[in-house]
Amino acid sequence: MKKTITILVAIISSVNVFAQEKVKDTIKEKIPFDGMDQSWQNGSDRRTEPAALSTKYFTGSILLDGAYTHSFNNPNDNTVVGSTALARNNEMQMNSANFGGDFNYQGARARIMTQFGMRSTLVPRNDYSTYRGQYQMANAYRYLSEAYAGYHFNKWYGINVDAGMFMSYVGLNSYYQQENWEYQASFTSDNTPWFFNGVRVQMFPTKTLKVEAWLINGWQSYGSFNKMPGFGGNITWCPNEAVKLLTNDYYGTDAAGLPNRMRFHSDNSLLVRYYNQPKAKGVSRMAFSSTFDIGFEKGEGVSGFNGTDTNPAQYFMSGMVYNRIWFNKNQFAWTIGGGIMTNPGRYLVLLPTGDASPLPSATNPTQTEGTHPFDTSAGTQFKGWDCSTNFDWMPNQSITFRAEFVHREANVPYFAGSGGVTSPTGYTTTALPAGWQPDLVKMENRIIFAVLFRI
Repeated sequence: MKKTITILVAIISSVNVFAQEKVKDTIKEKIPFDGMDQSWQNGSDRRTEPAALSTKYFTGSILLDGAYTHSFNNPNDNTVVGSTALARNNEMQMNSANFGGDFNYQGARARIMTQFGMRSTLVPRNDYSTYRGQYQMANAYRYLSEAYAGYHFNKWYGINVDAGMFMSYVGLNSYYQQENWEYQASFTSDNTPWFFNGVRVQMFPTKTLKVEAWLINGWQSYGSFNKMPGFGGNITWCPNEAVKLLTNDYYGTDAAGLPNRMRFHSDNSLLVRYYNQPKAKGVSRMAFSSTFDIGFEKGEGVSGFNGTDTNPAQYFMSGMVYNRIWFNKNQFAWTIGGGIMTNPGRYLVLLPTGDASPLPSATNPTQTEGTHPFDTSAGTQFKGWDCSTNFDWMPNQSITFRAEFVHREANVPYFAGSGGVTSPTGYTTTALPAGWQPDLVKMENRIIFAVLFRI
């Protein structure tokens, strides 16, 4: 009898262990992109080891981004024009300091990342929705880069429903420089959204496919410009760990006070890792990333691609391509690439800083006030191109030392020249004499030295 009971207990224990293993296997199979090394991808987390600040319910994250840049135009006020990555020349700057992490408990999930440093000013200054109504949204949100809460449904390979402020994938580059191949983003990324504010649904029907839907306030806007919200979505497909395809598409009304002016934008990327020998002391990995965007605005005085004298064309076309080569077991990397952009109407061009006020005009919400405003009226032209190359040293997955050279050009005066964009002396306290204007030029060359930390 005892022997029989012992055998039954052994069988039950074996079945229980087998069932537990099956449950584990099932859970493991439900993780999207499981087993795929995505650390090589431009705009993605390059870490391959588990996060150091990880517990059962919380995974912490600390990111620090410090940089020094020098423009060979030598502007007297040290101001960088036309960038969301850099703010000041010839000075060591803490461009971004982020603290926070992810919370998970029985399906409930949340993420919060704070934002300090120069980017807490650089990014909100481009959002004109904050001038509609009260309560200074630019100040209320400027110290947050991500803040959302939601729920994970155990369906397919997972479904996440989140509400709050989350990252944009439009333009490929990540908001966090620790994830990007280049420091100064090409025009395609620098002139498209870094964040969205609203509701996001992420669906993973298969292990290699992600489909997202967005209901958001607007195009990188804390608030809404008009009555209609923005709609968009993302499709990402990784047939294997060496290839990534994605598309982002957006539709909304984002011209302040012009509710019948519609905006459409399509952003599309292909990333390919075409060589991979991670233990090689010579060349250990090679990959390229390419991104191509097309979009337009139509209605209330503009007509998309088919412009006329009375209804000028207003559209956005751009592309960028980068190639990256890793060396010595992926501890060093060299990147080269660049891009082009054309944007008639300048509705996505980052406005130059300086004497052109960022406030919309009282009589025309598509214009800016100031003694020398940058013209963004319908039909105005803007074409630009850029190229860059850099070298990275990555002694471990938490630190990157980067040296980068960047060349940028535009068809109109746009970048800060030697006279700067502030005043004859470069100080805001100096009165502007008659006839003075910001010194904008068509070209700039710069070098960047950056230290990027992540844990």
